[in-house]
Amino acid sequence: MMAMSATLATTLFRCTSRTTVPRNAGTLVFDVNRDDIETVSASGSMATQTLAIQGDLDLRRSLAPLAHGYGDPTIRSEDGRVWRATRTPEGPAVVALIHEAAHLRVEAFGPGADRAIADTPRLLGLDEAPEPIPSGHPVVGRLVRRYPGVRIPRSGAILESLVPAILEQKVTGLEASRAWRGLIRVHGEAAPGPAEWRLRLGPTASTLAALPYYAYHPFGIERRRAELIRRVAARAGWFEAIVDLPLPDAYARLMAVTGIGPWTAAEVAARALGDADAVSIGDFHLPNLVTFALAGEPRGTDERMLELLEPFRGQRARVMRLLELSDIRPPRRGPRLSIRGIEDR
Repeated sequence: MMAMSATLATTLFRCTSRTTVPRNAGTLVFDVNRDDIETVSASGSMATQTLAIQGDLDLRRSLAPLAHGYGDPTIRSEDGRVWRATRTPEGPAVVALIHEAAHLRVEAFGPGADRAIADTPRLLGLDEAPEPIPSGHPVVGRLVRRYPGVRIPRSGAILESLVPAILEQKVTGLEASRAWRGLIRVHGEAAPGPAEWRLRLGPTASTLAALPYYAYHPFGIERRRAELIRRVAARAGWFEAIVDLPLPDAYARLMAVTGIGPWTAAEVAARALGDADAVSIGDFHLPNLVTFALAGEPRGTDERMLELLEPFRGQRARVMRLLELSDIRPPRRGPRLSIRGIEDR
């Protein structure tokens, strides 16, 4: 089962401050000065800023696609709060996002704290309300009303989306999430910020590139995917620069690499590039879900899925995300992908 697909905003205050807190402290509430962002270099220092939100925001559901399988140690969430570990160009960071009415409070730790705060409006598109989803089907209309504020994230972290997408190629979701958690457990590191958040950072690009292909085998990753991850990680700068390209050029650069096709490119675009129209062609489940939800047909093809999604062009990723959030599921018939040993690949 493959994974199913997903300028600073106007701020209430430009009120970023630096506060030193114990490593075992939780989320804090404190008075802040309305001044410029200060550089945060120590993992025990916290930068914070409060941002205005334009339009509805469902924080947890919008960022859920950044978690790759159950128990992903790079991200945690509960109603109205998300904690996320990431690597920025300035260094690692952990951000706590707290949704408060029409505002989002951001607390960040680590060398990359200021950069993580500065990137938050882009991550969630806070500076403007998302474009309305075109009226094309009563089911979609009901889901838009049921799940207001679901946005497509733009993490800007290409490798953090690309490596898990490679792990998800042609295997079950359980296999992929186990592989991702295993890589993080063995080759990642503890994230900055309060220890009680229990977050970890994924392996660095240099670590992934230096591992021989057989070092991936204990995580259930066969040579083909291991070699692809090693090649991608070795060209990390070239891939990370994709965030500055127009979407068509970003897709072209991704798919110029053997082993990265339309499915993998769309999975990355719907998480790292904020492409609200990304469609994961070649997904094991999406065609059936879309055709059943929109046409009552229990089985579908990519071609039929694209035909049914055409009225929503420009917002197709958001429509598919709403369908995934719904309780609509096609009848379970026919073959399923089975969990296989590495020797079977």
